[in-house]
Amino acid sequence: MKKNTYFIIILLFITSFSCSKDDESNGTENTIDYHLQNVGASSKDLLSDTQYKSLVIELIYVEGFEPTQQAVNNIVAFFNERTYKPNGITVQKRSIPSPGLSPYTTNEVRTIEDNNRTIFNTEDQLAVWALYIDGLSASNSQNSSVLGTAYRNTSFVIYEESIHNLSDDAFEPSRQALETTVTLHEIGHIFGLTNLGAPLQSNHEDEAHPKHCDETNCLMFWKTETTNGVMDMVSGDEIPQLDAQCIADLQANGGK
Repeated sequence: MKKNTYFIIILLFITSFSCSKDDESNGTENTIDYHLQNVGASSKDLLSDTQYKSLVIELIYVEGFEPTQQAVNNIVAFFNERTYKPNGITVQKRSIPSPGLSPYTTNEVRTIEDNNRTIFNTEDQLAVWALYIDGLSASNSQNSSVLGTAYRNTSFVIYEESIHNLSDDAFEPSRQALETTVTLHEIGHIFGLTNLGAPLQSNHEDEAHPKHCDETNCLMFWKTETTNGVMDMVSGDEIPQLDAQCIADLQANGGK
């Protein structure tokens, strides 16, 4: 009888432990899956505090291509200005070796994230992945280079080598101003702008350049993320701002 009792206790312990491990694994998988959605899918989660009360930015840069501290400060300020995260916004920054794949396709950028991302959502904290990479975008054309791309609901890449090539020389914007402008534009996309997840409150999507604002001075104007237009947007190191129509879209979807 005593042996049977011991056997039942051991069996219950093993069953309980197995269920616990399975639940933990499934939770992790579900959290990772959350970050594999389309750009704009997390607009309301990013903007509001309905579920996520805080936000962490996992900022990864290739060695030698670290963004300026001023640009990082501006990124945090932008999140604070446009989102409700009462428990705060933090940045966890670290470097990785060069993947050595330039020019990078978007699929290669996704793989780099899959191999290096370590921070995912918790119960009330939302995680964002920001990659500052060496090399160029494979989407570059003869006349223009892509400076940044939002490619998942909480993920974007900045082609920092292109930023370096366009900044800090005579008659060029400062690096921090260019980094800030391009980065905030891509954050605007994961916020759901323009017509990417934050529903339009007015008709301001650029028909010639979908998912961008048609207001030429707006941060979400298409020129902001390409080399053949960004110099027109960053004048005297003044960083473009969101126009009233884009702000209205964010406010209607839970933001400020």
